[in-house]
Amino acid sequence: MTSVSNLPRRLLLAGVAGNVLEWFDFAVYGFFAVIIGKLFFPEADPVAQVIAAFGVFAVGFLMRPIGGVLLGHIGDKYGRHKAMLISVAAMAIPTFLVGSLPTYATLGLAAPIILLILRMIQGLSVGGEYTTSIVYMIENTPEHRRGFVGSFAVSGAVLGILMGSGVGALLAALLSTEQLQAWGWRVPFWCGLFLGLAGLWLRRQNESQTPQAPGVEHPLKTAWNEHRKVMLQVSGLSMVNAVAFYLVFVYVVSWLELVDGIPAATALEINSESMVLLLVVMLFSGWLSDKVGGRSILLISAILIAVFAWPLFWLLHSTDTWVIMAGQFGFAIILGGYLGAQPAYMVKVIPANVRCTAAGLAYNITLGLAGGLSPLVATWLVSRTGDDLSPAFLIIAAALISWFALRSLPKEN
Repeated sequence: MTSVSNLPRRLLLAGVAGNVLEWFDFAVYGFFAVIIGKLFFPEADPVAQVIAAFGVFAVGFLMRPIGGVLLGHIGDKYGRHKAMLISVAAMAIPTFLVGSLPTYATLGLAAPIILLILRMIQGLSVGGEYTTSIVYMIENTPEHRRGFVGSFAVSGAVLGILMGSGVGALLAALLSTEQLQAWGWRVPFWCGLFLGLAGLWLRRQNESQTPQAPGVEHPLKTAWNEHRKVMLQVSGLSMVNAVAFYLVFVYVVSWLELVDGIPAATALEINSESMVLLLVVMLFSGWLSDKVGGRSILLISAILIAVFAWPLFWLLHSTDTWVIMAGQFGFAIILGGYLGAQPAYMVKVIPANVRCTAAGLAYNITLGLAGGLSPLVATWLVSRTGDDLSPAFLIIAAALISWFALRSLPKEN
């Protein structure tokens, strides 16, 4: 396997740092959605509170396309590095403020409104961070290693979620339910400020070594007028990771608590362990994509996800911890194959002079709409239909959409 020591370490650290922060925060919010729903929204049915909390979660995601365009414009016109500095700063401060925000009991209606505004700012940041950092890392990597380095980019996001899950599990294990609801849930958000400062420092120390393609005057206009087809294709191939990832590794923690009655500490522990496996599979998939081609791995993975989504959700709907873990591990393997190969392939099929803008808009429209709304829709489906396994059908549909989008795209050069 390609040695990390042979790759620019400062490049890897600078690219990964922002994703760790961005997704640490979003993961923490998703994992503590039940508590946040109780504290920031008026007393109501527990399911309604979770839906309200995930509604705010979804609004943050709906800001992603705007952030992708704004920061993508900066990245294409003024340089990837400048865009990456702005994105990490725009995430760290709102993250800290979320952890310091008084609840509904203190501020009344102002509390959920301020929470909503902070999530919108974070959504803008996330929209530009992920795609710009992928472009930055892959453009500064030799052709024969781009799949492997791309898998590091997405691994930064998963590492952030894993850290959020781990911190959540630790707090749930150490604190009582009363302490967790009173102040414990705030601790991870406060930690986000320090992660942000570290990421900002790393990026200020690192400048791009590879000259980027000459910028265009109006990146969005050029991307839409000249490369609309590939943008639509990239949106399609992003559908399965938008839906499947957020249902399996964010929403499922709340799902296990509400549907299976699993204690929060146990649900978070299972999620954390499955994400360790996910990281390993993604890195292997990225390495393998440099050998056999990313498109082939993506096509096979999409089919596997469509075939096994329902059986794996059936395993999750169990009272046996080991059976639940088997279901999560199964998802980690098949989703890891897709996630690890996607970044490099996505960058390769988009022209260099509009990569940040085109990827930022195409990818984030899907992630914002499908990814952000998936937990909300899944919660509603389970409540409305009474079918605890109904989220699996959302994953199956998403996998088929991505498979057809990939079929319309070319193999790598």
